[in-house]
Amino acid sequence: MENYSGRGPAVPDRVREWFGPHTTSAADWPLDALLLAKGPVTVSVVLPARDEQETVGEIVSIIRRDLVDAVPLVDEIVVVDSRSTDATAAVAAAAGARVVHQDAVLPGLPPLSGKGEALWKGLAASTGDLVVFADADLRNFGAHFISGLLGPLLTDPRVQFVKGAYERPLKGPGGVVQRGAGGRVTELVARPLLNLFWPELAGFVQPLGGEYAARRRVLEAVPFVTEYGVEFGLLVDLLERVGLDAMAQVDLGSREHSSQSIAALGKMSGQIILTAWSRLERQGRLVSSEPPATALLQFAPDLSTAVSDVAVAERPPLMSVVREAVARGPEVKEDVA
Repeated sequence: MENYSGRGPAVPDRVREWFGPHTTSAADWPLDALLLAKGPVTVSVVLPARDEQETVGEIVSIIRRDLVDAVPLVDEIVVVDSRSTDATAAVAAAAGARVVHQDAVLPGLPPLSGKGEALWKGLAASTGDLVVFADADLRNFGAHFISGLLGPLLTDPRVQFVKGAYERPLKGPGGVVQRGAGGRVTELVARPLLNLFWPELAGFVQPLGGEYAARRRVLEAVPFVTEYGVEFGLLVDLLERVGLDAMAQVDLGSREHSSQSIAALGKMSGQIILTAWSRLERQGRLVSSEPPATALLQFAPDLSTAVSDVAVAERPPLMSVVREAVARGPEVKEDVA
């Protein structure tokens, strides 16, 4: 069998068989058709946001204008303010979102930090049958980022999870745009790990992308890593829970957002590697005599050093937390409302 390029090792049969039928474009899902398919299903859009006052307002405004007012596809927009120090919460609320503060959701639990924590709290605070996650720092956001992800879920009951695919340009020195140069952690860390240990997931174009959607009951049944390993962990855990054929991806075009420094990307990489390690252990595929170290030593150009802790915590499946709270009695029910 030939691979996509016609050279080198062939693309695994399982990936090729999955890719075609499970990969569509946002243009394949017009709003009028999605509205007809929606019926009584409710949709929540959840935006985790930390110090994103420059972009979150426009994103919320576009969703409200195009997908709430013009076409009633989205039922609620929830912005999770992840301990912002700027006007993120005020800007999001003024644009029409329901803003919840990360630490005010399920306040009976010990607070944790990180993107995954904000996503998990957003899942708890939202109510929709379908939940769409999107990053709040996008600079070229369009309503198709949301509607495209909803297409497979609204039209095919077999689909449980949909991931966004896109080109990720990188702005270099002087503002020069380098096409396809974004997603450095994806190409250097996540993609090799997936190909090595979970090759069925190799067909996902942007495994670490922040735009994806799923059925609530599925999201509530899997744990959330609280740091930047959350997207990697969700892919692996959902593969095990629902299987590859219940997963899909939609091409959303091009995605532009603020770029991180190499030092920040190094920390993210450490968190993703630790997330992969935890999944390999959990699946019985790795046995170690001691846990991996979590201290990351990095060097600046002047050879000064910085040490970061890249350990990742994990929230359990939300449904287990809700069941436990309800079992403990009415005094804690407000925490899971």
